[in-house]
Amino acid sequence: MAENDVLLMVAPNGARRTKEDHPALPMTPQELAADAAACLEAGAAALHLHARDAIGAHSLRPDDLSAAIDAVRARVGEDMVIQMTTEQAGRYDTDQQIAAVQAVKPETVSVALREIVPDGTEESLQRAAEFFQWLREERITPQFILYAPQEVARFVWLKGLGVIPYDHPFMLFVLGRDPQREGDPAELLEVFVTALNVIEAEWMACTFADAPAVIFKAAVLGGHVRVGFENTLTLADGTAAADNAQLVAEAADILRQAGRGLMDAGAARALLASCG
Repeated sequence: MAENDVLLMVAPNGARRTKEDHPALPMTPQELAADAAACLEAGAAALHLHARDAIGAHSLRPDDLSAAIDAVRARVGEDMVIQMTTEQAGRYDTDQQIAAVQAVKPETVSVALREIVPDGTEESLQRAAEFFQWLREERITPQFILYAPQEVARFVWLKGLGVIPYDHPFMLFVLGRDPQREGDPAELLEVFVTALNVIEAEWMACTFADAPAVIFKAAVLGGHVRVGFENTLTLADGTAAADNAQLVAEAADILRQAGRGLMDAGAARALLASCG
């Protein structure tokens, strides 16, 4: 792994979009597996995985998650890191999120800080502390999802309390969910990174708006990148992407133009191990 290399992750479906949004959006385990193989070829070293149930709804049922993970693993082997989501999506609570992770024991997992530690009560803090300690014991690296720069301060507070036990955590900054309120996503990314200066961490960015600008800004600022149909359906020129692999290929080109290389799965696992 070169020091300047980027972890490029694909988020191919998310919790809410369906084939009505894009006919190439993968929903079944078999579709996810085929999509993963194409995205691996295009430059992605990691997959952010959402499973769906029999009617296509977002699912944290262990059987649905395991079926999707197993299908992807059978197709790409160990050449791609598989990250399990814990998104609530209005269907699950914190206890159900934790139970799903403990049942599946994924390679790595994403957790929204506001969902996994929803408040400052003793019960909430204790539950989160026990969960994060369990993740460390199982060597499952979490990626902490932050939706606003103010959440960095809350993260630092929780770290100071000992609830978050990681010295070198891995974060995902989500941009562009409400561009009218947030402003320019690429500029907002700089606000996140500035707020993060108080702790040592790895970070990744994804955006629902102006993905090419955010990808380039993340590359310049030293971060990692997530792209895919979960966040955007369009290419830099405003046309619809044919599939997730086309979004990955475009992101890979932008990263190379910014002077950054791409990690393979081995390098991605080394990065995750440093954050675990």
